Amino acid sequence: MKIAILGYSGAGKSTLAGRLGKNYDIPVLHLDTVQFLPDWKIRSEIEKKCIVSDFMKNDSWVIDGNYKSLYKEERLDEADLIIILSFNRFFCFKSAFERYLKNKGRTREDMADGCNEKFDLEFALWILFWGRTYKKRKEYKDIYTQYKRKCIWFNNRSQVNAWTQKLELELKSNDKK
Repeated sequence: MKIAILGYSGAGKSTLAGRLGKNYDIPVLHLDTVQFLPDWKIRSEIEKKCIVSDFMKNDSWVIDGNYKSLYKEERLDEADLIIILSFNRFFCFKSAFERYLKNKGRTREDMADGCNEKFDLEFALWILFWGRTYKKRKEYKDIYTQYKRKCIWFNNRSQVNAWTQKLELELKSNDKK
């Protein structure tokens, strides 16, 4: 199983990726861990591409993140399932801020080592405006249209939770057989 998760900042891509990786017992790659080096420095394009390319050689994987330069087309083509988290900007803002309060001064496991949790004006503006341009919304819609047969579009966390709970019940049922 190969799963690509896309969506807005603060929507819960990494949380969902971890949950799916655990459920299917497959490796997970958070693209934020590839993008950044300690202290939020940007890794070189060549190094990032090598990391992602090597990871995609696995028979199964979950990759969360949007980064176009990191083989986005190849990820989507190879994926058996594409999940798009298209949540309300204010929900994403609240989630990201709560995540900041919970992890302030620490590095989350879905971030690169040495990238302590932060929430600044630039990130707030990204969540609310800059990361939600017409172009970005159109990109998600185009992906959904192109890959409709293997794409799931979620508008809120309740939909995701209901879907993952159903999936977990199915997996448990299959384990008993």
